[in-house]
Amino acid sequence: MPKTQQTLSAHTKANKAKPFLKWAGGKVQLLTQFEDYYPPGLKAGEIDTYIEPFIGGGAVFLDVVQHYEIKSAFLYDINKELILTYRVIQREPEQLIKQLEDLSRHYYDLSEEARKDYYYKIRVSYNEQRCHVNYSSFSKEWIPRAARMIFLNKTCYNGLFRMNRQGQFNVPFGRYKHPKIADADNIRNVSKILDIADIRVGDFMDCQDLVNKNTFVYFDPPYRPISKTSSFTSYSKDVFDDNEQRRLAAFYQTLAQETGAKLMLSNSDPKNYAPDDHFFEELYPDHNIKRVYARRIINSDAKKRGHITELLITNYSIP
Repeated sequence: MPKTQQTLSAHTKANKAKPFLKWAGGKVQLLTQFEDYYPPGLKAGEIDTYIEPFIGGGAVFLDVVQHYEIKSAFLYDINKELILTYRVIQREPEQLIKQLEDLSRHYYDLSEEARKDYYYKIRVSYNEQRCHVNYSSFSKEWIPRAARMIFLNKTCYNGLFRMNRQGQFNVPFGRYKHPKIADADNIRNVSKILDIADIRVGDFMDCQDLVNKNTFVYFDPPYRPISKTSSFTSYSKDVFDDNEQRRLAAFYQTLAQETGAKLMLSNSDPKNYAPDDHFFEELYPDHNIKRVYARRIINSDAKKRGHITELLITNYSIP
């Protein structure tokens, strides 16, 4: 359970925390638009619990908890490595910072070619060690693993986290001159905010028993590809295809009908490329579908990086 049921102090809110990883589909750029679509009950103090079944980079969680009176949060993801890292930040921020500073100093002292070799050395060991990690019980051995995940995320190509079907991190080296590997202040700020969080590995449906009328649930699943060349869905080794999108929609409908909770869901907008694609309108016929504008930059072709619309689906009306 969360360490404390107290809301965040004014001091913590003043030191704004931000996502500690760069995550494909991250929501930092959309937060100012999202503010207009958050449930009115947040401002009124009627909602005191936040649940996010696909935590990813955590931008919306951090935004909501730093602006509204949330007493407890439940954060899920199917990606064991991601949840391991969140839990290390929650419990051992200073030890993690020390590990990251050691990695950072060594990396900065190397030539570009040596940095590349060092990156691949870390990547190989990270992948080899995964078979020996006990993901179910917190251990001090988690700390260097979390540090390596952050290191790889900050120094890999395009700064993302991607796994193959075997569960191996497979992103190539990125040639950044001075990546910020050890952001000590931010890790400390995120750690303070995570005091109210219960962080779990799990399927998105695992949160069902925790949802009630005082809950805001935000879903940010792997996006449905909007074109044949935009099939990045591998944040974990598990594939999130159209059948999974349908399973999620059915779960969303169940929560909407049975709990009284406020629900918000993000996804890609097929109409960017196919105006006649009504996939999400057919999945969520009884709910409100809005569009926000995003600039997506995780694409190997710079010409295909630009402004697109994305969907926000809510089970409540916005005044």
